[in-house]
Amino acid sequence: MRVDERLTKLAESVLKNSVKLKKGEKIYIEAFSDSTKDLFNEFIRIAAKMGATPFYFFNDNLFVKNLMINSSEAQIEQYAKWHKALLDDMDCYVAVRGYDDLFALSDLPVAKQKLYNNIYYNLIHFEARIPNTRWCIMRYPNDTMAAVSKMSREKLEDFYFDCCLVDYKKMGKAMAPLKKLMDKTDKVRIKGPNTDLQFSIRDLKAVICDGTMNIPDGEVYTAPVKESINGHIQFNTDTVYDGTFYSNVYLEFKDGKIIKAESRANNDKLQKQLSVDDGAKYMGEFAIGVNPYIRKEMLDILFDEKIACSLHMAIGNSYSDESFNGNRSNVHWDLVLIQDKAHGGGEIWFDDVLIRKDGIFTIKELQGLNPDKLK
Repeated sequence: MRVDERLTKLAESVLKNSVKLKKGEKIYIEAFSDSTKDLFNEFIRIAAKMGATPFYFFNDNLFVKNLMINSSEAQIEQYAKWHKALLDDMDCYVAVRGYDDLFALSDLPVAKQKLYNNIYYNLIHFEARIPNTRWCIMRYPNDTMAAVSKMSREKLEDFYFDCCLVDYKKMGKAMAPLKKLMDKTDKVRIKGPNTDLQFSIRDLKAVICDGTMNIPDGEVYTAPVKESINGHIQFNTDTVYDGTFYSNVYLEFKDGKIIKAESRANNDKLQKQLSVDDGAKYMGEFAIGVNPYIRKEMLDILFDEKIACSLHMAIGNSYSDESFNGNRSNVHWDLVLIQDKAHGGGEIWFDDVLIRKDGIFTIKELQGLNPDKLK
């Protein structure tokens, strides 16, 4: 299958299966960076062909950077309200993001990023997109992604379409027993190299992610009871947040609060991120990744949080759904721990029962989620 045919298949899958676009509806299609234009164009073409009305908006982190540097709070608020008014009139939202300059925002002061996130991100995403539209966020492979993932462009494209066009119906069916188990679990314990963490997920429902709101997809998430986390955890993947690179973030907790944090890179910025607001010192998400085609870090959280044999936890804001643990923050920062043998192994325990060891599910009802079963 040629790449252009795969683009068409992917766009059709997102519009028909993820956001379930219908004739007569309105869809907001947003693209980031020049490298996304081929897929961006397919979304516009197919949405119109389906009888929907596409509104399309082209963006780039360099545009965002200039807006943040040169605008006052009032200007950013006006800009955000204009976009919110558009989104409020939409039925669906699709974002195709391909960052040509992954670190474009790295030299911005944390205070500027906080201002922008507090106004624009909260207004657009938490007050408009998430509660009011059927939405899907995705990435697009480009030379930058190929470089940071240490793949050729051709190999990256094959990998990309494999993990994005996985059989999500099969995946969703296999994740159902994990959701059922998480829904009735109280105590979680995570063990591994430099990691021994305990918390509760009692009464916080798990959510299956099987190709609706993210592409690629493949996780089941919930949240820890806000003040229940105790112990320490060593995440073993690198990460980029707000344009800044961090490496092997380590966190210690007491009664849910982060009392110690370290990063091998940009540790000073890590401390500033944790001081953005009170909620940035607590966690808003706990999830297990299962996409069988994603086996190593890509330095892109949309991929990395879905890595098979991994788990992730998010510093800061909790999703306003059945997994909401009460924590609010301008930060939502996913950190990933891969637990296969190649990355040092590790264990996940639910209510004193070992459910996964070295990345492989050990109990019968979850074995369909192991990588060899999902491919």
